[in-house]
Amino acid sequence: MKKYAFLLSVLVLSIMNVYASYVFIPMDKTQKNHLKAYGIAYWTLQQEVEVSWLLNYRGGSFMFKHHPLLEGECVVRGVSYSIIADLQADAILMEISDPAVNMDEMRLQKAPRIAVYTPKSKLPWDDAVTLALTYAEIPYDIVYDEEVIGGVLPLYDWLHLHHEDFTGQYGKFWAAYRNAAWYREDVEKTEAMAASLGFSKVSHLKRAVAHKIRDFTAGGGYLFAMCSAPDSYDIALAAENLDICDIMFDGDPASPDANDHLEYHKCFAFTDFSLITNPYEYEVSNIDVTTTRKVTMANDFFTIFDFSAKWDPVPSMLTQNHERVIKGFMGQTTAFNKDFVKSNVILMGENKVANEARYIHGIFGKGTWTFYGGHDPEDYQHLVGDPPTDLNMYPNSPGYRLILNNVLFPAAKKKKQKT
Repeated sequence: MKKYAFLLSVLVLSIMNVYASYVFIPMDKTQKNHLKAYGIAYWTLQQEVEVSWLLNYRGGSFMFKHHPLLEGECVVRGVSYSIIADLQADAILMEISDPAVNMDEMRLQKAPRIAVYTPKSKLPWDDAVTLALTYAEIPYDIVYDEEVIGGVLPLYDWLHLHHEDFTGQYGKFWAAYRNAAWYREDVEKTEAMAASLGFSKVSHLKRAVAHKIRDFTAGGGYLFAMCSAPDSYDIALAAENLDICDIMFDGDPASPDANDHLEYHKCFAFTDFSLITNPYEYEVSNIDVTTTRKVTMANDFFTIFDFSAKWDPVPSMLTQNHERVIKGFMGQTTAFNKDFVKSNVILMGENKVANEARYIHGIFGKGTWTFYGGHDPEDYQHLVGDPPTDLNMYPNSPGYRLILNNVLFPAAKKKKQKT
């Protein structure tokens, strides 16, 4: 009898193994809610369940072992999914492992710790990344100057910068908004913060913050920046030994020959650019093309490049999408003039005809950075005081998907580089 019982148990276990199941989340055009699907992947990682990111397979689909709790979360959040047997899962992995196809499996293992660099006070604009994180139900912490100077960044894996001016010129809003209550309050609070942290000028505080972010990235952090943050950040690094703020920003004139002494080798992404010093001009440098581009809303699109999933997994992860042509959107920094992008930078999205880089990536030290032009992928020209975008209206936004690719990127298991 014991022999038969043993054989029966082996048979039962064998049957259970054969019929073990997986949750498969498609990310092609059959997905009802692409943005919340990222939240499901993140939440699954929080439950200490590994997620397979199937690069270039049906739009960059997700797959993980089935559990009623995980399936239930897909139902609650309105994410399209199917339950597949392990034999089907094995067949998918076999298909994408074929050297002849541009697909691969990237295993996500640990939910990254996320920080968003943003002031605690309310300003008359929102941030596409915090909108995306909130909608996808991905948790994040808010940090600002006090926390960064205090040394909290090493506690995080991923840092986002958005509508920020690291040059100390308050976004050059002075010309249009110097009498607005929100602007005057922002200047007052920022000056008080700088003084409390031991800095004589706001520009000195922002320079120190830029250095902390540089050190975070060099140490292995993942930096993601949009809108005014990318170019103003690089400018802060290049001008660390210069005064580039005019008298209305810091109480004394800027260095008249600052453009002759910029240290481009310190920048992450840009080189050979020039500062725009006119305080009445709503622009900090010629990196941004907002005021010079000849692109209308009707023909404003950019193309996402295809990368080899097996040989270039990082840019492949960052460009997973169900669309390759993305509608453009403006911002304080809309797009980057390709003439000023360093030659070692990976170009992931561009408007070739307009000579615009929209989505770029690079390595700094042990970490990486990604810069994305524009303010809000579903609000073509977001103005000061406009209401925030309701992402319930855009659950399949390909422009927002690029943001969320970056959120999951730090969770990936590092592979040895193929040689």
